Amino acid sequence: MFIDKAAITVRAGKGGDGAVAFHREKFVAAGGPDGGDGGRGGSVVVVSDDNMSTLMDFRYKRKYVAQNGVNGQGRKMKGRDGEDVVIKVPRGTLIRDRATDAIIHDMSDSQPFVLAKGGRGGWGNQHFATPTRQVPRFAKPGTDGEVREVVLELKLLADVGLVGFPNVGKSTLLSVVSKAHPKIANYHFTTLYPNLGVVYVTEGVSFVMADIPGIIEGASEGAGLGHDFLRHIDRCRLLVHLVDVSGSEGRDPIEDFEAICNELKEYSPELAERPQIVVANKLDLLPEGSELLDELREYVTALGYDFYEMSAATHQGTTELVKAIAGRLADLPPIRVFEEEYVAPEPVIDTSGELEIEECDGVWYVEGPWLQKLVATVNFSDYESRMFFDRKLREAGIFERMEALGIQDGDPVSMYGLEFEYQS
Repeated sequence: MFIDKAAITVRAGKGGDGAVAFHREKFVAAGGPDGGDGGRGGSVVVVSDDNMSTLMDFRYKRKYVAQNGVNGQGRKMKGRDGEDVVIKVPRGTLIRDRATDAIIHDMSDSQPFVLAKGGRGGWGNQHFATPTRQVPRFAKPGTDGEVREVVLELKLLADVGLVGFPNVGKSTLLSVVSKAHPKIANYHFTTLYPNLGVVYVTEGVSFVMADIPGIIEGASEGAGLGHDFLRHIDRCRLLVHLVDVSGSEGRDPIEDFEAICNELKEYSPELAERPQIVVANKLDLLPEGSELLDELREYVTALGYDFYEMSAATHQGTTELVKAIAGRLADLPPIRVFEEEYVAPEPVIDTSGELEIEECDGVWYVEGPWLQKLVATVNFSDYESRMFFDRKLREAGIFERMEALGIQDGDPVSMYGLEFEYQS
């Protein structure tokens, strides 16, 4: 079964807690703190797999949880890091935030992407010993891993997309010009899911062609199969629009052409402006003396489109079409890679709780439950994270309280192992 959209939840592992321990050894007095750090929590990593062509695996498994880091131990022993969870997806899969639908990442290359980062391991009490606090009886807890609810959306990576009404010969053309073997039958919606084929033109020249299930009027609003699969031509550099010029089903070729163009425009105005080649197919079924071919050619060329004639069933004109497609592709930009849109929200920290501020031997100590959580959350190697931390302290009025108690510029400040000099 072809599945091209799936919603999953991923949870990275929690970092292990730092240990509170003191060195105990025969003949060694006052060994001091030696609590080890907690291990890093495992992350959730997404990688592209060229052997996958559907999101079928995610129909049955929708939750992925990485391993937690192990707590630190005495003798300065660090806890083991949690193992990462690796999720394989077909190349071309978009990862979207489930709540906002914003694009988090486009899995079009071969680089692994960390979707949910594991929590940092907490520091053991060995890190908190100072000349004035030689017996720290606290350690830093590990931080929680990231949790994300995302939607995986497969958009095929193809240079050329075949579009047109059902039963106009798209699958037949793909089978003729490539080694793909799509199902072919003389009834509508034979193709129930996209098929890909590699078309070899000459040595060193080839392109990927996608056969998209037939589009009908109203497809952009959900009618037929087109609404589900229109997304697969979003990346295509060139559209090849097949039209049944024989009128074998009693339809007018010009009306068919306009109907498909309107559906593309309704789905995406940008897609409707994509370079397009129009192909009149089923020449072998064209009644003798019919003017349908001449009328379609005149109408399409007046709009500025390149026009070709062929019969995919008898292979007439297919070689000329393939060469024309290769020529157009040589002048077109590469396959589209979607830009990341998602902006992670700032963590919510309730700063309404009480804080204790005291000065001891020239060092100002600030402690409180919410501050401990804030310090554990912030990545101090990142500038924006440091600015967020500073903003939260100012919003809570900590600096004003410290100035009222007499702190001076240059005085050392300690917040759960974070030490800095105060600057007003």
